[in-house]
Amino acid sequence: MSGLLLVSFHLLLLFKLVAPVTFRHHRYDDLVRTLYKVHNECPYITRVYSIGRSVKGRHLYVLEFSDYPGIHEPLEPEVKYVGNMHGNEVLGRELLLQLAEFLCEEFRNGNQRIVRLVEGTRVHILPSMNPDGYEVAVAQGADSSGYLVGRNNANGVDLNRNFPDLNTYIYYNEKHGGPNHHLPLPDNWKSQVEPETQAVIHWIRSFNFVLSANLHGGAVVANYPYDKSLEHRVRGFRRTANSPTPDDKLFQKLAKIYSYAHGWMHQGWNCGDYFPDGITNGASWYSLSKGMQDFNYLHTNCFEITLELSCNKFPRQEELQREWLGNREALIQFLEQVHQGIKGMVLDENHNNLAEAVISVSGINHDITSGDHGDYFRLLLPGTYTVTATAPGFEPETVTVTVGPGEPKLVNFHLKRSMPQATPTRRVPNSGHEGRVLPKKVQPRVS
Repeated sequence: MSGLLLVSFHLLLLFKLVAPVTFRHHRYDDLVRTLYKVHNECPYITRVYSIGRSVKGRHLYVLEFSDYPGIHEPLEPEVKYVGNMHGNEVLGRELLLQLAEFLCEEFRNGNQRIVRLVEGTRVHILPSMNPDGYEVAVAQGADSSGYLVGRNNANGVDLNRNFPDLNTYIYYNEKHGGPNHHLPLPDNWKSQVEPETQAVIHWIRSFNFVLSANLHGGAVVANYPYDKSLEHRVRGFRRTANSPTPDDKLFQKLAKIYSYAHGWMHQGWNCGDYFPDGITNGASWYSLSKGMQDFNYLHTNCFEITLELSCNKFPRQEELQREWLGNREALIQFLEQVHQGIKGMVLDENHNNLAEAVISVSGINHDITSGDHGDYFRLLLPGTYTVTATAPGFEPETVTVTVGPGEPKLVNFHLKRSMPQATPTRRVPNSGHEGRVLPKKVQPRVS
C-alpha cells in the first residue's frame, strides 16, 4: 500500500472513530448493531447480554458498563435504566442508545467524571423492554394519529400493568403487621405475566440492583412511588391520593435530582400539566396497579422512579438532538445518586460473607438485604441513623451512623453466632429418682 493510501486509510479510520453522533430513530436491527458497535469500541468496559425474548422472539438486550464487565465487585453498586416499556414511547430508547455511545466515548477520552462512574459503578442499560410494540409504532410513523398504537406487547398487554400486585399486601402489612420488604410472589406468578415481564423479573432478581429509572413518554415529570393508591382512582379524578413509601423524602430527592438537572422538567409547566418542581408521587397523579416501579421497591432492594420525558410519545427525528441535550446531564447525575447513604459487608466471626442479612433503619419501615457476596447498599439522606443487621442463627448488631451529603459511609457488620438454647430441665419428686435432673420430655419409670 502506498504511503498516500496508508495515510488516507488512517484518516478514514480516525473519522469513523470520532464521527459525530447521528440523531435518528433505531429499529430493532439498528438497535442491536448500535449496542455491539459500542461494545466493539469499548470492549474492556462493556458487555452485551440478553435477559430473554419478546413474544415474537426478539432479544431483550442489555448493555453493561463496568471496569470488570460480567463480574459483581463487592461494595460496587448496580444501577439500571429501562426504556421503551411502552412500544410507542420511543424517546427513552433513543436517549439510552445515545447515553451508551456517550459513556464509551467520554471514557475513551479520559473524562474523569465518566471514568470514576464506570470504575465505581456497574451500569446496566436495557434500551427496549418492548421491541415488538416499537416495530408496530414505528411502522405507522411519528405523525400518525394512532396515539396508543404499539403501546402494548404483541399479545396486546400493557407491560406496566403486568407485574404481580404487591401493593395490596404491603398496605395490609402496614396496617396489621407483616414483612415490609422482599414480599413473596404468588405461586402461579409465571402464568400471570408476559414473556417480557417474566424476563425482567428474573433479571432484577439475579442482580442486586440498588437504583433504577424507567423511561416513558407522554408527559414531562419525574414520578416516584407508590404508583398505586390505597383507594384505586382513575386518571384525572380526585388527584390527591398521595401514597408515600417509607422512603418518601429520599424518593422526592431522587426525582428532583433528575428534574433540576433536566433542561426544563423542573419548571413544572409541561404538556398542559403542572407539577411543582417537575416531580409527582405516582398515585397522586393517577393510580396505577401492577406497575414495575412499585414492584422493584416491594420485591427487591431496588429503588426505582419513572421518568416521563416528552409530551410527544414519538418525537420527530429532528427533535432528538434537543431532547438529548436536555436529558444528558440528568441521566449522568441520576446514575451518580447510587453513591449515597451507607454500604458495607455483613460477615460472620470467621469473616465469611453473609448473604440475605436484613439491614433495618430505625424509623424507616422498609428493610433491605445483603447480596450474594455479603455486601449491602442502603440509600439514605444525610442524617444520623440507628442501623441493625440481623441474620438467622446470629445475634443482631446495631450501630449509630451519621450520613453526610457526599460518598456513602462504610459500615461493616460482624455478626456472632447465637448461643444454642439449653434444654429446659426439672426435678422429679417422689419417684425414687430424687436429686437426679432429667430432660423435660423424659418421664421416669415408676415401678
